Amino acid sequence: MLALQPVMPLGAHQLLIFVLQVGLLLMLAVLLGRLAVRLGMPAIVGELAVGVLLGPSLLAHVAPAVSDWLLPREAGQFHLLDAVAQIGVLLLVGLTGIQMDFKLVRRRGATAAKISIAGLVIPLGFGIATGYLLPASLLADNVDVTVFAMFLGVAMCVSAIPVIAKTLMDMNLLHRNVGQLCLTAGMLDDAFGWFMLSVVSGMATTGIRASGIALSLLFLVAVVVFAIVVGRPLVRVVMRHAREPGTAVVAVVVMVLLSAAGTHALGLEAILGAFVCGILIGRSGRVEAAWLAPLRTVVLSVLAPLFFATAGLRMDLTRLTEPSVLAAAAVVLVVAVAGKFLGAYIGARLSRLTRWEALALGAGMNARGVVEVIVAMVGLRLGVLNDETYTIIVLVAIVTSLMAPPILRFTMNRVEQTAEERLRLAEHDELVR
Repeated sequence: MLALQPVMPLGAHQLLIFVLQVGLLLMLAVLLGRLAVRLGMPAIVGELAVGVLLGPSLLAHVAPAVSDWLLPREAGQFHLLDAVAQIGVLLLVGLTGIQMDFKLVRRRGATAAKISIAGLVIPLGFGIATGYLLPASLLADNVDVTVFAMFLGVAMCVSAIPVIAKTLMDMNLLHRNVGQLCLTAGMLDDAFGWFMLSVVSGMATTGIRASGIALSLLFLVAVVVFAIVVGRPLVRVVMRHAREPGTAVVAVVVMVLLSAAGTHALGLEAILGAFVCGILIGRSGRVEAAWLAPLRTVVLSVLAPLFFATAGLRMDLTRLTEPSVLAAAAVVLVVAVAGKFLGAYIGARLSRLTRWEALALGAGMNARGVVEVIVAMVGLRLGVLNDETYTIIVLVAIVTSLMAPPILRFTMNRVEQTAEERLRLAEHDELVR
């Protein structure tokens, strides 16, 4: 019987570089994230800027020797960062699912559904059409144009609940009807976005065949049925026995990661499993918010900034100096903004909201932030996007997130506050005293 050779441990130099990378990226992500907040911008802008400064956009040109030593272009070394970043994004998406407020969805469901459907269908259609019209040089090698167009459509139709919620809180608009509707419609957008991302990812890996697409949809339905029939009672049992803060954190992390592994094994996106599991945990009725506070702190303060800093490392803004890439970036940005504003505006007007309320909803839902960066990373990993299109999509995420606060401020100053909104604000003030 042959003796198995032990797996060699990580080399000393590889470990040194990895530890330095994590420490430096995290430190700069926190510092630049706080600076961005002080300047009135979302923290994600500063966190992504870290990767831009240390990546091919700047450091590789200013100090190539330092860049080659600190961020060597070796797959094995880079994959260590990727692995940590993937854990971070799966837990971030899981927490997003836990925090989804379905009472709010039920209460404002009809209006939010109109806004969400219009805000999804129109930018999705615009994005798909744009994907077909972009020059072939912007497509990754060997990627089918239909898969690319579908992927761009998904990237154009998503919204970012974390960015929207933070913006509304910072501007004291969470108690306003527009703020409540924006969050509700954004939740519906997020859920649809993860499902669509899984379908398009399946198309990217199995090819555009009727049988492959049907199989992806079948797996998608199977995941939902399994979650309702088996997952929901199982999560309740697990959380009922996890009656201590430490145990609850471990239980949530294990369930989110195993659920992500399950959907990934089916050829769907791991993010979908994390999101569905988060929803089940949040609706189990067994979760004390205080118990998950340590996990939320670690994910939001450590793992998420590290993920966005790593995502920024793949942005190469020097590509925008090429006229064709710059023109494509401008077109995609205009399409993204116009599609989301038009969709939200039509949905709001169909629900008999005022013109200013409709514009405010468009501004809020236009913020792509976290979700679009995640979508871009998935596209790059699957080989649907190349460096140019990845940079363009992340750029759209940043610009649309920066646009939201000033437009919201301008439009909401023209929307009269209702008695219901004043009562909601008073109740909130009473709770936080």
